[in-house]
Amino acid sequence: MSNTFLVALATFFATVGVADIAFIFAGLTRDHTSHERFIFATRGVVIAAIILLMFGLLGSRVLDLFGITIPALRTAGGILLMLIAIDMVFARHHSGGTGTTDEEDQESKKRHDISVFPLAMPLLAGPGAISAVILMTASTRNDFDYWMVLLALGLILFLSWVTLLLAIPIQRLLGLTGLAVVSRVVGILLAALAVQFVFDGLMTSGLLGAAAKP
Repeated sequence: MSNTFLVALATFFATVGVADIAFIFAGLTRDHTSHERFIFATRGVVIAAIILLMFGLLGSRVLDLFGITIPALRTAGGILLMLIAIDMVFARHHSGGTGTTDEEDQESKKRHDISVFPLAMPLLAGPGAISAVILMTASTRNDFDYWMVLLALGLILFLSWVTLLLAIPIQRLLGLTGLAVVSRVVGILLAALAVQFVFDGLMTSGLLGAAAKP
């Protein structure tokens, strides 16, 4: 199996927040019927998929438009992923990279249809996921790796949809402790990937080589 696929799979699993959305979705839809939860989950995942695929397809053009290089994107993406990993490992309240802020939580409680906000954005297609999609697709070296990244994204979105549909049973089965363990393990892996992204960004930028010259 492609190494690119595995790296993309782990990155998207963490940045989309598959391990966290069960509790959030269960809390937001506790007063809704199972049919309504199905509609919210399906519509939210479809909208999130459209948003993320748009950035995946246009990521390189966006970078060219703003004059952003791949090494700069790798370094910035690594720093952002590290912040998300720290939140996951230490079970901190999300700052907005993969979840909702306190203000967004309050607004979402007043809405009857949560499929667009906060489910599609920012829970599924948040800043962390969007940055990861642009980073992974723009860094691919050939068409095969590019499609492997999109395949990993599709698989994670499908897993997210299943998780949303099973949100309440998962919440009862794993409890806070079980989901916290999953989140921490993924956070450790994500931290290692983040450091690797920073290393790769610095190496390919030529800054380290320039600094080593007298």
